[in-house]
Amino acid sequence: MAIKDWPADERPREKLLQHGANILSDAELLAIFLRTGVTGLSAVELAKNLLASFGSLRALLEADQTAFCQQHGLGPAKFVQLQAVLEMSRRHLESTLSRGDALTDAATTKQYLQQRLRAYHHEVFACLFLDNKHRMIAFEELFQGTIDGASVYPREVVKRALAHNAAAVIFAHNHPSGIAEPSQADYAITTRLKSALGLVDIRVLDHIVIGDGETVSFAEIGRL
Repeated sequence: MAIKDWPADERPREKLLQHGANILSDAELLAIFLRTGVTGLSAVELAKNLLASFGSLRALLEADQTAFCQQHGLGPAKFVQLQAVLEMSRRHLESTLSRGDALTDAATTKQYLQQRLRAYHHEVFACLFLDNKHRMIAFEELFQGTIDGASVYPREVVKRALAHNAAAVIFAHNHPSGIAEPSQADYAITTRLKSALGLVDIRVLDHIVIGDGETVSFAEIGRL
């Protein structure tokens, strides 16, 4: 049965309009994005098949173009559309951080950093450069490494912070293993960075480790 023939309170679009997007299942949200199904399958049924094929909504969203376009009912146009939606989401979070205090809006800060870093299969060390009101000036991926580490150079971090005229910074890096537990090397480099930046009066507000669906904040665990 086509979705248009379903009862109104069961159709994904109508449910979203009446009750909000948060009550929809992953399949229903994906069906709205797909707009139409394929021969023999409604958009919701196609969405369920795609989620089963990829294993999760996140895996589908993070799939590369080749893997995405190999699926029945998908193609380059849908891939481009999805990338545009994801980029708009990232820019929305970035705009929020640019207007507000990155510390008082810690949840948005972590969400933004997760979006930027968690999909990498190698370690990436990044920095949020902040003004004196802790609003974001810029986000930069400074160093890239292997699956289990990245070399971080305090001198380069200081140079970039001064280039942005930053008053404070928040560091972040991902753990490709998915486990957000900081290592002793993470603690050690944070101490070195804090000392180096302190010489030029730039505060280190936090260092956030990004795992698979979880984060660890050095500030929150008292290790900053």
